[in-house]
Parts: sequence; structure tokens; C-alpha cells
Amino acid sequence: MRGAEKTALVTGASSGFGLLISLELAAAGYQVAAGFRRPEAAADLLAKAEEAGIAERIHLFQLDICDEEQVKATAVDIGQRFGRLDVLVNNAGEAVGGMVEEVPLSGWRRQMETNFFGTVSVTQHMLPLLRQTEKSKIIIMSSISGVIGFPGYGPYAASKFAIEGLGESLSMELMPFGINVVLIQPGAYGTPIWDKSFGGLETAESSPYSSLLKGVLEYSRRTAKNSGDPQEVARLVASIASMSKPRFRYTLPRGTRLTAWIKGVLPNRLFQRIIYRMLGRG
Repeated sequence: MRGAEKTALVTGASSGFGLLISLELAAAGYQVAAGFRRPEAAADLLAKAEEAGIAERIHLFQLDICDEEQVKATAVDIGQRFGRLDVLVNNAGEAVGGMVEEVPLSGWRRQMETNFFGTVSVTQHMLPLLRQTEKSKIIIMSSISGVIGFPGYGPYAASKFAIEGLGESLSMELMPFGINVVLIQPGAYGTPIWDKSFGGLETAESSPYSSLLKGVLEYSRRTAKNSGDPQEVARLVASIASMSKPRFRYTLPRGTRLTAWIKGVLPNRLFQRIIYRMLGRG
């Protein structure tokens, strides 16, 4: 297998976008190194891959992106087993929800450690392999929260804004090597990350933010209920993997692109007041 077929690494492959992206890339002919923090969480991916007849293209790797030794070991293993890396999909992450004043500093640190520093670590250690492969790609899962900061999403938005800056710098640094860096900014999609982060989020009635947080949670639930199909994002990633000249940013679905455009043309304070009214606060 070494050097014979194109190879992709997908971090956070146990559920959500990561699982769907792994399946789409395998169906497109890639050998997929599927990164799992807990290998026992791979059952769903393996079952779906078996059903689709592509199980032989899915290869499990224990990969906690916050564990640099595991990241290093994965890079070595991919090099030895496949001899190449054509696509890196930096997908693994989590969402910490809550008001800026009320989220403990440990929560902020955990958020940045996973979404930002983990992404940096994986990118650093995979780049020697990616540089060896002509026209390789780094696809980074950002978010509309990397464009628009929303109340109650402060830690998550901060991590995604950081990812946006990382992607811009990295893209220009890798131009001489022919490596394309792509940022994907999904809006509301029905993936498990939101249930994990906001499902049990509560604030004390005595909190000065109690009323606002209730509005945020109600809005988030409505948005999740009417969310788009996450398969759309997975198909986009597989399509980008085969493009010779992909764009730098992709924002989807269409309603999310519209929201980002509106933010760009309206005065900042007016846009913030509109968001505030959307939450039933004005």
C-alpha cells in the first residue's frame, strides 16, 4: 500500500462532520486515516463503511490531538504505512458554551487547547509528509463563529477566530510548496457538538445574564431543529480534496453566507443590535 494510493487524515472521526467526511473521502478512493481520541468510539464509522463497501479504506488511529506524543506517533505511522499524505482534514474540536464572565478559566483553556493548539500540533507534525506530496491540501474546519461572535458562544468563537488567523498565515507560508490551505465555515448543522456543549448549559436565576442566556438557548435550539444536512459539508470536503485550485474560504449553507455578508456591509453596532433583537431581547 505504501505510496500507491492517495491518503487523507481526518481528525475527530468518531461522529458528526468527521465521520461523514471519512466516509466521503473513502468513497472517493482515498485511504483514510481516521483519528479517534477513543478507538472504542469507532463502531459507528466502521459499520457505515462496511455497509457502503468501503471498510478496507478506513484505517483507525488513536489520536488525541491534545496529546503531542500521539500526534507525533500518528505522523510516523502514516509515513510508514502509506508513504504519503495528500489531504489533512483538521476537524477535531469541541464547543464550550456560556457567558464570558461565567465560564471558568479552565473552560477557556480547554477550549483553546483542543480547537486551536491541537490543530496547530497536528498541522506541524503532518507538514513534512504533506510537503513530500505534490498538490497536497490542508482543510481546516472553522465555523461561522469564526466570523461572527455570538453571545454565549464566547470561548468557541474565540477559538475559531484564532483558527481563521492561523489559516490565513499558514496559507501564505505554504504557497512555495504548492500546498493549498482551505477554511470551511459551516453554519448551523445537526451535529453532536452542540448537544454536548449547550445541551446541559444552565445559569443561576440570580445571574445578571439569566434572561439573555435563555434567549440564546432558545435560539440555538430553534436553529439546531431547522439545521442543514451535515452531509453537505462532507461532500464539499471530498470535492475540495480533488480540486486543483480550491478557494481559500467556503461558507455554507446559503443562509449562513447571507448572514456573513450582512455583517460585512452593516455598521457593527447596527448588526449587533439586530442579533440582540433576534434573541428576543429588544
